[in-house]
Amino acid sequence: MSYFYDLVQADELREAHELETQGFTPDEAASLEQFQYRQSQAPGLFLGLYEPKDSGRRILGYVCATLSPSETLEHHSMSHHLPGGRTVCVHSVCLHPTYKRKGHGTRLVKEYIQRASSSGQYDRILLLAHDELRRFYEGAGMTYGGPSDVQHGAGTWLEMRYDFKQSVGTLEDASRQSEMPAGLWQALQASSAKERPTPISSHQAQEGVSVAGKDGSIRNRYDVLCPRPGCSSLILKKGVGKLVERASVEIDPPTSQGRHPLLAALPPSPETTAWWLVTPSPMEFENVGFSQPVSQLGTPALKLLICAECDLGPLGWCEQGGKEFWLACQRVSYRQE
Repeated sequence: MSYFYDLVQADELREAHELETQGFTPDEAASLEQFQYRQSQAPGLFLGLYEPKDSGRRILGYVCATLSPSETLEHHSMSHHLPGGRTVCVHSVCLHPTYKRKGHGTRLVKEYIQRASSSGQYDRILLLAHDELRRFYEGAGMTYGGPSDVQHGAGTWLEMRYDFKQSVGTLEDASRQSEMPAGLWQALQASSAKERPTPISSHQAQEGVSVAGKDGSIRNRYDVLCPRPGCSSLILKKGVGKLVERASVEIDPPTSQGRHPLLAALPPSPETTAWWLVTPSPMEFENVGFSQPVSQLGTPALKLLICAECDLGPLGWCEQGGKEFWLACQRVSYRQE
C-alpha cells in the first residue's frame, strides 16, 4: 500500500475529527470547532497521513499544532495560536485504530519533526502525553521534559519535547558511553558512520557520470542512496543505471504540499529531465520499495519507487508490469568514493 503525507485541508476536518473522537476519551477529545480554529490559524502545522483512493484520498492519521512563544506548555498555549511563536505546541497525534502498532505512528511523528526542522522557523516541538505513551514518543526521537502543570481531562500529563537547537550528542548517548569499556563507543560510532555514509547532492554528482560498457552509455559512477539524512540506504550500485534525458512524469500527489521537502521538484511535462534507467527487473536494485498502482487518466497504471527502508518518495516510477524503472537523478543522493 502506498501511503503519503500532506497538509489536512478544511474540507477534511470532519473526517479527521472522527479519528479524534475514536482515539481520545470524551473529556480529552477536541471539538470540531477547535479543529477548525487550528487548521484556519496554522494550516502548515496540520499534517495528515493518507492512502490514495480512486476518488481521491483517505486520511488515516494526523498531527495538529499551533504556535506559542513559551518554552514550556501552558494552559494558554494549548488553546491559542500566536503567529511568530518559535514553539510548536502539538495538540493531537492520532491514527485510525486499524493502523496502530504497525509503525505508522512513529513514522508520522518523525515526518512531522523533519518538516518542522527543515522549515527553520521553530526552536522546539512540545506535546503532552500520558505515561503509557512516553516510550512511543521517545522512540520517535523526543525526550521527556517532566510532569506538566497543564491539566486536561483525567490523569497526569507528561511534557515531551524535541529541541532543534541541540548540541552534538544527547544525555542518553553520554549515559551509554559511560557504561561501555573505553574505546567501544567510539568504535561503534565509527562503524555506524561507515554503514551510513554522508551522501553528496545530485548537482555535486553530475560530474560523476562516466562512460561504461561497450554500448558507450553514460552510467552512474557513484552508488545511488536515499536522500534522507540519517537513512542513506543503498538503492542502486554504481554502474547499474543508464542516464536518459526524457519527458518528465507527474509522480507527486496532486497538491503542491504533497511533495516532500527533501525531494526536488520535477519540471512539468512535456519538459524533459534526467533519469537513471534501470532494466530489466527490480532485482537490479539493492533496496527499493514500490507503491500500489496509481491510475492516471489515459495512461498505463504506474507504480512509484520509494526508499524501502524509510519510505521516502516518490523517487521514481515504472509502468505496472513493465521492465523499465526510472529514478529521478535529482531526487536521490550519491556516495562519493
